[in-house]
Amino acid sequence: MTNKNRVTPEEALAYHIEPKPGKYEVVASKPMATQRDLSLAYSPGVAVPVQAIADRPETAYDYTVKGNMVAVISNGTAILGMGNLGALASKPVMEGKSVLFKRFADVNSIDIELATEDPDEIIKAVSLMAPTFGGINLEDIKAPECFIIESRLKEICDIPVFHDDQHGTAVICAAGMINALELSGKKIEDVRIVLNGAGAAGIACLELLKSMGARPQNCLMCDTKGVIWQGRTEGMNQWKSAHAAVTDARTLEDAMKGADVFLGVSAKGALTPEMVKTMADNPVIFAMANPDPEITPEEAHAVRPDAIVATGRSDYPNQVNNVLCFPYLFRGALDIHARAINEEMKIACAHALARLAREDVPDEVAMAYGRKLTFGRDYIIPTPFDPRLIHVIPPAVAKAGMDTGVARRPIIDMEAYTQDLRVRMDPTAAILQGIQSRARQAQATMIFAEGDDPRVLRAAVAWQRGGMGRALVVGREADVREKLEAAGLGDAYREITVVNAANSRHLDAYKAFLYERLQRQGHDAEDVHKLATRDRHVFAALMLAHGHGDGLVTGATRKSGYILERINKVFDAKPSDGAVGITALLHNGRVVLVGDTLVHEWPEAEDLADIAEAGAMVARGLGLEPRVAFASFSTFGYPVSERASKMYMAPKVLDARAVDFEYDGEMTVDVALNMDQMKAYPFCRLTGPANVLVVPARHAASISTKLMQEMAGATVIGPVLTGVEKPIQLCTTRATVNDILNMAAIAACELGQGK
Repeated sequence: MTNKNRVTPEEALAYHIEPKPGKYEVVASKPMATQRDLSLAYSPGVAVPVQAIADRPETAYDYTVKGNMVAVISNGTAILGMGNLGALASKPVMEGKSVLFKRFADVNSIDIELATEDPDEIIKAVSLMAPTFGGINLEDIKAPECFIIESRLKEICDIPVFHDDQHGTAVICAAGMINALELSGKKIEDVRIVLNGAGAAGIACLELLKSMGARPQNCLMCDTKGVIWQGRTEGMNQWKSAHAAVTDARTLEDAMKGADVFLGVSAKGALTPEMVKTMADNPVIFAMANPDPEITPEEAHAVRPDAIVATGRSDYPNQVNNVLCFPYLFRGALDIHARAINEEMKIACAHALARLAREDVPDEVAMAYGRKLTFGRDYIIPTPFDPRLIHVIPPAVAKAGMDTGVARRPIIDMEAYTQDLRVRMDPTAAILQGIQSRARQAQATMIFAEGDDPRVLRAAVAWQRGGMGRALVVGREADVREKLEAAGLGDAYREITVVNAANSRHLDAYKAFLYERLQRQGHDAEDVHKLATRDRHVFAALMLAHGHGDGLVTGATRKSGYILERINKVFDAKPSDGAVGITALLHNGRVVLVGDTLVHEWPEAEDLADIAEAGAMVARGLGLEPRVAFASFSTFGYPVSERASKMYMAPKVLDARAVDFEYDGEMTVDVALNMDQMKAYPFCRLTGPANVLVVPARHAASISTKLMQEMAGATVIGPVLTGVEKPIQLCTTRATVNDILNMAAIAACELGQGK
């Protein structure tokens, strides 16, 4: 299997600079609008919590962000696999780490880059700033300095200090090892383990496995000079010496004979098929070198079909990914105001991850990955986008911290804490990731109709290079080449396929199809010729109708009304044909679908029922159980209005259809979305806040979605066009490259097609 997900330098730089430089910003969590707000936030009001903290330092966790703030600290001496590039060069990586903390565990984080390679200076700097934070995450600091820095800071600081390069990898490795040994019928105290790569991560992996029961005499550590044996002097240090073994083995090849487990944190090709052949039955191979593993799963399975293989790669099963650990480990530690992260907390994290992989995988996870995930040789580690991680891992970590005495403030009601974690995370990223993952599984040939627009071209290149499928761009060859070169993507011209109506070998078939369809609608042969050859939207739709692509994305250069009129030349996409537009709004942890935002101008009761069914279908496609509210300015008959009557009648239409989802109305939006408001109507059939809103007219839908986008900063997905024979999705004229890609992914996974 090859890694199709190629990212060009131009794409990477554009991502980091657009729409504004960097990957995060600081947002105030308290109002700052009035003089009273300022008086409370600063002088004189701020003096009160200052005195409270001076009197009782532990109250800093109550009155400041300390309890949910982690510092991500590096000096840039070991940046990814790139080496020592300096503190400033490490900033993009540290910013990335900070946003991962927020994305996966709602932990606030600030990156700090220290311009020194002196361990003592780093130790002093971090210890001096420690009062600001609830935890310290060290990152990309080379060995052996990283050992010295972490060890000393743990002694000095009274907050968790965690070097993720070491311990994050170790925890995920341990979780996978628990399950791999379970499947192979072996016990950790009995297996022979060989580690190749005696750096920070490798040493941490072996130390944690020993803490979990692996016997030192059964463990061999190797580096570039071979086995680390007692008495060896070349290339040694105190951390390697701690794992020196009494053995006659001197090379990795010697060590691998009869080994049960191989752990690789080294380099591509370090483990050969010949070495794998000599391993014990049911061998476990964790080839974790990045970006290329010590041996690929194909190579290992070719000589040992009984092997269980994990890598650091996302395009292979069993990915050892640190993001499964550090956000949730810190979440649990912060929530008990921990003084440290100890071995027991790391082991608890590993066991919780291992248990999670054995449980039935939720449908939304299977949907996101395009296949059913079941505990076994190809699924021993949970996937990074499993929504259960946030409420499974932190409680286990918190309990271990409480049991071992490092908690300043133990959690009294663990069940309530777990429930709080369940509702804490914004589902936006998970939903988008699910759509992208399903699209990648589909490997669709996507038609991009507007090849004269640089945004569309960049999206088409990203589609192809991102491993999503094949990109067909409708345009003139010379124009596409020129625009790609202007965007710094000239080499991509050879990768995508440019389709020009002027020289298409299918043109005669397209025109015959279109003439048959339009000849009784006032179009003669010349009209049809012009439509097929001069209108890219019509031509692209003809490509799709003839099976020359799997999906179509358009709309970035023209208004949706015009595009729909063009699409209707080829497909039946009018209100009377059952076409509906559903827009998803994602904001503050909630997902609400609004319809119809695209097709119906003034729907009647029957149309509203159709819109409700389309919304429910899209909701289920996003992994949501639909609850539909027919929204109005009236709630269950008051105030009485002729304009609200159709919203009253629409649920009765659904009653007659006997649909299989919750619905009710008419009701105001606050009643639909707020359970406290809904309690005033105990007869309401909704069991929770509505997640599908059917509104009276297209103008109301457009106003509400655009208002949420502009005023509240909601993420908008769609409108998703449903009820059309083939997957066609329309972007807006203000669409970004990512917006276009999202709509292409929606088309690829056939969201709204009833599949």
